[in-house]
Parts: sequence; structure tokens; C-alpha cells
Amino acid sequence: MNYAQLLFPDFSLILCGYFLCRFTGLDRPVWQSAETLVYYFLFPVLLFHSIVKSPLDIHAASSFLMAGITMGLMGIALTYSLPYWPWVGAKLDRRDFAGSAQIAFRFNSFIALALVERLEGSSGLLLISVLIGFCVPLYNVAAVWPMARHGQSGFWRELIRNPLILGTTSGLAFNLLGFSVPMWLDPTLSRIGAASLALGLMCAGAGLEIKALNHGKLMGTLVLSIRHLLLPCFAWALAQIFQLNELQTTVLLIFSALPTASTCYVLASRMGYNGPYVAGLVTLSTVLGVLSLPFALGVLRTLRY
Repeated sequence: MNYAQLLFPDFSLILCGYFLCRFTGLDRPVWQSAETLVYYFLFPVLLFHSIVKSPLDIHAASSFLMAGITMGLMGIALTYSLPYWPWVGAKLDRRDFAGSAQIAFRFNSFIALALVERLEGSSGLLLISVLIGFCVPLYNVAAVWPMARHGQSGFWRELIRNPLILGTTSGLAFNLLGFSVPMWLDPTLSRIGAASLALGLMCAGAGLEIKALNHGKLMGTLVLSIRHLLLPCFAWALAQIFQLNELQTTVLLIFSALPTASTCYVLASRMGYNGPYVAGLVTLSTVLGVLSLPFALGVLRTLRY
């Protein structure tokens, strides 16, 4: 499996946005409008559609689902604890941490779906769809919480108003109630999803400022280490504890080692946080996925108690 080839489209779109913003007439005002479109319309539709298009069989995947949710909660708890670590917390900028904490636990669902389908086919795709359906709302709430709390804007008000939360929770409710998207509407939603992915990554590239990473090296190292090193290790341990079969273990390890979500930049930027810094972390996470995926699937998958 050539992971660099799999991740190249995402990385190239980030570069396209960066060069278009810096060297053409498509400067920051253009991309700020694009970010608004992505945040309030394209991404919510993408999240809704990705959750409702696959039926969620909770009972059949209960152990796998519990392992995945537990892994996510462990990652979130570890990330939130960083400002309270001795000798580390004092060196972290609390406002930048609020905007970038999401990097440590959110994931790129499109890469997840593409990789699982290629490696494990339809059976693996159903498992990852169930996990995405439950984790996307959880992770989005966890991403919004520190920003709403630090900004003193009211956590519940931010949740109610946040379009990403609304898209994921409504999609989950729609799915669990047994509804489905009409066939005539599905192609339109699929194209909106594809547009949101491309434009979201280009917006991240347009907002990227390499020098913004200089002042937050420690924080960037910590959140990216959680995302690309510790989460795969957590996933391996939980696969043993929950006695997952080979297919479930493979899908969980893939899920644990993914690059972070491209929506991290848009969310941080639209909520008034350090967008260029988060864009830099998104870019680095995309590159690090070339290392973490082989580590999870080539090293951890072969280990047993």
C-alpha cells in the first residue's frame, strides 16, 4: 500500500490553496468568503450525507464500537490534560491550545473510507461507517468545547449554533430513525461533499503561514504525537482488551492513525482562533499520516499479547 500516494491529493490541494492565495489575485478576501461557504453549508451537508448513507448496525459492531469510542475519549482526555502537566502547561498558550486541541483527536473521514474500502472491502466499509457515525458528533463537540469555554461565548449556545454539530447530530438521528436519502438527491449530496473536501483543504492552504508554527513548537509536537503515535498504541491495546477479530482490529488501527480533519482549520478560523497555526498543523498531520499508517498496520497489527 502506497500511503504517500493515497495522501498526495489532500496535500496537493493544500499547496494549491497556498500558492493561489500568495501569488495570484485570489487573495485572502476571496478565501475568507470561501471559508464561510464551507463552514455554513458545504461541510454540514458532507457530514450529514456521510452518516446517513450507510445503515448503522449498532448491535453487530458493539465491541468494535466501544473500543473506538473508548479510544476517542482517551485521546480527548489526554489532550485536555496537556495544560495541567508540570513544566509543560506553563509553556502553552491557552488560546492557541483551545483552537488547536482538536488536531489531536479529529480525523479525515474521506481518507478513512477510501483506505478501508481498498484494504477490507464492503465489510470493512460498514464498520468504519458505524464508527464515523458515532465519533463525528462526539469529536465535534469536543473540538468546540475548549474554544467556546475560552472565548466565554457560552458552550451550549455555540453547540446549538455550530453548523458542523447540527449536520452530524441530525445525520445520526436521521440514520437511527431508519430514514434514507432519496436516490434522485444522492448524486447532488455526493457532489457537494466532494466540493467541500477540495475547497476546505484549499482554504487551509490559503490560510497557511509557515512562520505561525514557530511560536508553538511544543504544543504542535504534543498534539501531533497524540494524533499519530499514542492513538494507534491506544487502539492496539483496546483491540486486545475487547478481543476484536482481525477485520475489526485492522479497521480500528486505520481509524487511529489517520491525518487530522481538514475542517479543523475552518472551525478554528470561523470561531476567531489562530487559523494559520491550525492550518500548519493540518498540513503537518497530512504528511505524518504517511508514517503513522504504516506504523499502525505494519508494526502494531502484527503484535499480540
